[in-house]
Amino acid sequence: MAIDPVCKMTVDEKTAKFKTKYNGDTYYFCAPGCKKAFEESPAEYLR
Repeated sequence: MAIDPVCKMTVDEKTAKFKTKYNGDTYYFCAPGCKKAFEESPAEYLR
């Protein structure tokens, strides 16, 4: 299981509909809004 870096919800990597790559790592999201927020400012969520 992965943790959505935006809202901190648990996300199953196998069934996640929303994911993105950043600096060679894959991040998984619970919803399109979290994915969009992360893609606009990834450093803010990876502190």
